Amino acid sequence: MWKLGKFLLIFLALAALLLVLPVACEEEEEGETPPTGTPTAAVTGTLTATAEVPGITDTEIILGADVPLAGAMGAVYATIPQATKAYFDYINDTQGGVCGRQIVYKLEDNQMDPAKAAEAVRKLVERDKVFAIVGSLGDVPHGGVWDYLNEKEVPDFLLSAGAHMFVADPDGHPWTVQMIPDYRNEATFFGDYISENLPGKKVGVLYENQVFGYDGLAGVKMSLDPNKNEIVSEQPYESTAVSVRSQIANMKNDGAEVVVLYTTPGYAAQAVKEADKLGWYPQWLMSYVNSDEMLFQFVSAELLEGAITSQSYKLATWTDEPAIAEHHRIMDEYGGPSPTNFTVYAQSLGEVAVEILSSTCDNLTREGLMDATESLTDYHSDLLLDGINITFGPDDHTAIGKGRMLKVVLHDGKGEWEYFGPVFTFWGEE
Repeated sequence: MWKLGKFLLIFLALAALLLVLPVACEEEEEGETPPTGTPTAAVTGTLTATAEVPGITDTEIILGADVPLAGAMGAVYATIPQATKAYFDYINDTQGGVCGRQIVYKLEDNQMDPAKAAEAVRKLVERDKVFAIVGSLGDVPHGGVWDYLNEKEVPDFLLSAGAHMFVADPDGHPWTVQMIPDYRNEATFFGDYISENLPGKKVGVLYENQVFGYDGLAGVKMSLDPNKNEIVSEQPYESTAVSVRSQIANMKNDGAEVVVLYTTPGYAAQAVKEADKLGWYPQWLMSYVNSDEMLFQFVSAELLEGAITSQSYKLATWTDEPAIAEHHRIMDEYGGPSPTNFTVYAQSLGEVAVEILSSTCDNLTREGLMDATESLTDYHSDLLLDGINITFGPDDHTAIGKGRMLKVVLHDGKGEWEYFGPVFTFWGEE
């Protein structure tokens, strides 16, 4: 009897459920259809990103970078990530961040060491759960982490490292995107410039015995016209070297009349001073990594007069320019460093990051960020020189493909960088 009663109760419950289902289906057909399967793009921007994407919450977008913050290289380059952070703070304050979320920018010191960089990046990715690595700085340290980031499919975004290897294989490293110009491409322009403007002059190259220097030497060799100029001296130096005196003496003895420097600022200054001690005054060309007023703190402007480099941005000293005046204001009001040509670049990096992030609000995912990056075409920051824009694509992961020549001039005994010549396209770029 008990079993029969239980059977009747189950039967009645099922019957009641069957009566309810048609009514529910009719209500769904007459009203809104509830979401099923994968949410649409409109929903994904909020629900999927917040719930599933590392570094994205309802209120924050968490970004990170490994950069030199201390030591000799920190003294030169730490202002770059600090200026980018100041710009993000400005965006948070004046625009409420991006996609309705505040930008959190976490910086870790890589000490210009691959092992330290690996430790820093793993912390940012695995513990801090950043959405993307943005603006990491340093070729040697980044060589130790870019494979890891690509394997983890973490955007390695707007990299402040110009080694050619970082953009030579976009298919093999699709998550890495470079912000600064490719060293090799810049050096090829130097080779062209020498052959066109200094034919017959013998050339020497002083280069860091690491990827930065290798790319510079390779670019000069690729583009120098052998019928017009000969490289008579190739002089490497170690990044830990106390002096480059012997290398400078070798180039002088080899008869070099033009010297290309693929060196960091301290060694560039040392090279010029050592040449002066020998009474030797070649034409100096130096990588854009030296193109800042701080170089005059290391060596007198009189010795640098006529030295040539390249750049793509308005100069920090152009305070009559509205964009530069605004840069000074942002750095002052949001805790940034004193403006230099390096901080102008750093703000532009932040501007590009904000521009791309803003276009991903409906698909705030790592894949969405990379898709938006590869779709950026002819973006122009007011900090860039006229005629220079930023374009990315599936086969083009470097931001800057054009520049102008800069040279050191003296005004009332004070050294300044001054542009000359037209905007040029780096060798090998479209």
